[in-house]
Amino acid sequence: MTGDSGQLEALDVRVFVPIERHTMLLKMFKELPVGESFVFINDHDPLPLCYEFRSIHGDVVGWEYLQRGGIDWKVKVTRTEASKGREFTDVSTLMDLRRIEEKDWKHVIFHRYGMMEEGHTMEIVTAQDPQFVQDAFRAKLDGQYDWNPKKSEPGEYVVHITKKVKSRPSATAVEVVREFDIRPYAPAERHEMVFRAFDELKAGEAFVFTNDHDPKPLYYQMEAESREPFAWEYLEAAGDVWKVKVAKT
Repeated sequence: MTGDSGQLEALDVRVFVPIERHTMLLKMFKELPVGESFVFINDHDPLPLCYEFRSIHGDVVGWEYLQRGGIDWKVKVTRTEASKGREFTDVSTLMDLRRIEEKDWKHVIFHRYGMMEEGHTMEIVTAQDPQFVQDAFRAKLDGQYDWNPKKSEPGEYVVHITKKVKSRPSATAVEVVREFDIRPYAPAERHEMVFRAFDELKAGEAFVFTNDHDPKPLYYQMEAESREPFAWEYLEAAGDVWKVKVAKT
């Protein structure tokens, strides 16, 4: 690594599912020496990751967009000062709204929350009573989370939001209009194939795809990014044959 972006080789994280990208890049920043940088390429604006970095490490994160738009977002991340960073074992992620611009907080929080596994917890920190956050969760995800206040002091309110295990709509009675095998393709291509196939579905239709491992991370990616309701049903789950039916409900 070097402080000169012209000599940095970009890490293409598009081959990983989003939650693995966050884990990898957070580890890279934690180990990054002061004054050095790394560059990565993502398939969408990684703004939620920027705020996650700053929530954990504070104002020591340099964030520079080298390329924007489409599926080619290139960002240079620099450590500007030493920091210990927040260590946690009881939560999956930390979002400190005191470090997030007001216009961005809803997008950032719900995008990151959408990628969390069921049963995992997000810690929210605010400077004032977080009722406005609770109102937003109630409006969007009523009954799908647990809200647990942890701290209430002037300038620092802390809440843990845990994603409930929820019942999912069934895909059993939905008509299958397409079947395909994504095992011969690279991971980034697989995700694109599934998302494209879902976009092409009409309400009440489904497709079946075959993968070589449990595609549960893809489920969480769809949950985080899809604006259409869907059902996810395992038809086969063993060894290198995982067959899933996905319906647009």
